[in-house]
Amino acid sequence: MLIALAIIGGFIILTFGAEALVRGASAVALRLGIAPLIIGLTIVAFGTSAPELAVSVKSALAGNPGIALGNVVGSNIVNIGLILAITALIKPIKIQSQMVKRDIPLMIGASILVWFLLLDGIVSFMDGAILFSLLVGYLVFSYVSSKNEPEELDIDTTPQNPLLSIGLIAVGIAMLVGGGILFVGGAVDLAKMFGISEVIIGLTIVAIGTSMPELVTSVMAALKGQSDIAIGNVVGSNIFNVLGILGATALIHPVSAEGFNQVDFIAMIIFAILVLPFAWSGLRIGRREGAVLLAGYIGYTSYLISQVV
Repeated sequence: MLIALAIIGGFIILTFGAEALVRGASAVALRLGIAPLIIGLTIVAFGTSAPELAVSVKSALAGNPGIALGNVVGSNIVNIGLILAITALIKPIKIQSQMVKRDIPLMIGASILVWFLLLDGIVSFMDGAILFSLLVGYLVFSYVSSKNEPEELDIDTTPQNPLLSIGLIAVGIAMLVGGGILFVGGAVDLAKMFGISEVIIGLTIVAIGTSMPELVTSVMAALKGQSDIAIGNVVGSNIFNVLGILGATALIHPVSAEGFNQVDFIAMIIFAILVLPFAWSGLRIGRREGAVLLAGYIGYTSYLISQVV
């Protein structure tokens, strides 16, 4: 009963948190003249990835590297195969050329980099420093680029008190973190009742649970006609998961790849690569592309389940 309440309660909190974050972030973009895409790639993406950060660091410190790494790899797969797919199925997503030329290739590069760093079986302190340094460089470059190449704002929100906007962002992120942790806690307890392995829990239940903020936020943004925030949230979250979360976690405690199959890393890279041609074609990800991504995710999940039974 308590497990069910945790899962349901966590989802409700996530929903309200996503609404507050999207409203606050959109208003900030409008007031400061920052492109919605940059807001989606940074504030919204990092805010919705906060549960992944909390869960990964906590898992690493508790001696559960399988959950920590599985959370990052699994979340990146979920973000594209499930979240981007569902968002596109609900409403096709418009893509800016900047996303195709810079941000999506960087997401692909980050996915390949983490696979390369894990060839020795561990993400060390030095590896973590490299990843985190790349994140800082990406943030600086994104900000400078947004100022040098101003984009037309397509936000339908009206200017509001800046303190209220910041307050909405803070409340939204807090609710996303709290709701995500509550949801994940209930889901993990439920999985352990059925004797599911730590790695599988990290790749599926924890990954989906910590990615719920991205799902709710992207869907809401797309429904509001804010495609830049919807796609920026997914791509930015994947970049932040690898460079920021895995990097920060490794700086605190080395992350081992023990128990992982190469299929998991290859799946993460393939999903990242698929986004590029989909986005390049007509600068949009439509329902057909969403259906292909969702079919791929169902296939990958079926493979994981087959490893359990």
